[in-house]
Order: sequence, then C-alpha cells, then structure tokens
Amino acid sequence: MIDYVTFGIIIDDIVFPQGTTRMGVLGGGGPQTAWGTAAALGSGETVGLVAGVGRDLDPGALVPLAAARVNLDGVRVTALPTPRAWQTVEFDGRRTQVWRVEPQTLGEQLARHWDVLPPAYREARWFHWGIHPGDAAPAIAFARDLRERGRRVSLEPFRPPPAPMSDEQIGALLEVCDVFSPNWREAAMMTGSDDERQIIARFRALGGRILALRRGEAGADVWDLPAGRGVRVPAVPTGVIDPVGAGNTFCGALIARLDDGLAEAACHATVAASYAVEQIGIPAALPDPADYARRLDTARAGCAELAIG
Repeated sequence: MIDYVTFGIIIDDIVFPQGTTRMGVLGGGGPQTAWGTAAALGSGETVGLVAGVGRDLDPGALVPLAAARVNLDGVRVTALPTPRAWQTVEFDGRRTQVWRVEPQTLGEQLARHWDVLPPAYREARWFHWGIHPGDAAPAIAFARDLRERGRRVSLEPFRPPPAPMSDEQIGALLEVCDVFSPNWREAAMMTGSDDERQIIARFRALGGRILALRRGEAGADVWDLPAGRGVRVPAVPTGVIDPVGAGNTFCGALIARLDDGLAEAACHATVAASYAVEQIGIPAALPDPADYARRLDTARAGCAELAIG
C-alpha cells in the first residue's frame, strides 16, 4: 500500500561555490523527498515516486531509492530526455537553476496530475511536491483536486518569488495544502518582511495550517498555526558537504511522522536532513538504526515549545 507520493526527477549538474563541480547527480526534489520519508519510517515500502525520464537515464541513478525500498512504479520512461539542469550554489546556500533541456520536455516529464498516478498511488494519504510561488496556478489546481478527494497535501517552494506576494496569492496557496514549508529566505520574500512575528502572523491570518519554516544551520520552526503553538528544533550537528535537497528530505520526513505529533515530526525531519547534507546526492542506504536513534535523541533534547504571543 502506498501512503506517500512525491514528484519529479531532475539530473543535477552542480557547481559549488569553490568552483568544483559534480555532474549527473540524482535530484529534482522527488528522490530526496522519497528518501527522507523512507528514512523517517525505516523503509520506503509505502513511498511512491512519480516522474518522467528518458532512455538516457543511467539505471544506476535510481539504485539509492531501490535500496531504500521506495516504490518506483510511477517512474515512466518516455521518448523525451530526462530533465537536466545546472545548479549553481553560493556560499550562503542560495541556488540558481538553469535548464539544460527544452521547455517542452519539462511539461511532460514533470507532469503532476491525477492521470500520471499509477492506480496504487491514488489511494495515498499524502502528496508532496515543490512549487514556484510566483507561478503557482498549476500546483494550486492539482492540490485542490487532491484535497477534494480527501488527500493531504504538502507544498514546498523551490525558489523565492520575484516580488512580495499579495494576501490573495498567499491565501490561495495556503488554502490547498495541509503543510507549507518555505525556507527563511523564501518566507521573507513571499511576505516582504524579515520580522519573524510578522511572517508567522501573516501566514496564520491567511489560513495556514502547518507551517514548517526551515532555517538551515539554525534548524527549523514547525507551527500549528490554528492552534497558535509550535516547536523549534535545532539542526543536528554534522559535517555539511552539500545542502542541495536537504529541504526536500526534511519535508518527506515531516509528513511521514506528523501523525506522531508536531514535535516528533519536526525532530525526525531535522534528523533526516542531517543525513542529506553529508554527501553529494542521495545517501546510498537508509541510516543505521542505532545512529538514527542517537541523532533523534539529540534533536529531541534540543526541541523547544513555541507559542504565538
């Protein structure tokens, strides 16, 4: 039974701040989200990935997902090339993406709608994918469709909007998702404010439900906005090699454990993200259970309750 579904495969050619490169890295949000969900659950048996790829995709690219037992029935091979992009990473973590395939390829390979879901995926409880807040109409339509069918939706920006968004624009996004997870820069750009209280208040007033505000090395704040309460969980200490994809990993683990409560979900999310940053690309295997438990204890020890004043 598939309970969690995520979308999209992109092959990343990464340029790091020091000028070094790594070509052909499995990315696109979907694989990282699926791995994070599997890590938090201990197995990917109930996790499905939907994506279009070309015959040019190296079969070895999917080995880490198969090792995590993620279901790949939703990965369809088409006559088009696999989506590919340059990812230029700055010293402060900002990332610039430049596509290396024609635009028409993306519409087919990165499609998100009911018809691309294998039958077994259609009964899933949770669906997660990344959006561009400044051009969110397609995401809003699909998310609304899923929620009308009784499914739960988690959305995550993959870039900041070009300008602050209106109440109507932000409200339209929050209306169709159960979890919304921007990083700090994305939240500040969306709201036009870098004042934490104003950001939280704006998302709450506009109908937000669960807001997961990711802060990189500073950890994350996860809010139950209707209840006016939240938790702050620190980042798990580790060596950072590559932050690309850590946000997706965080989100996958968060929805996997949300039924266990806000604090527990936030702790699992930051633990999963700690593994994602330790190498380039997806870890080759799921975490050692003993090491995962140790990191989880660290996150729990540092987790603090928050309240909207």
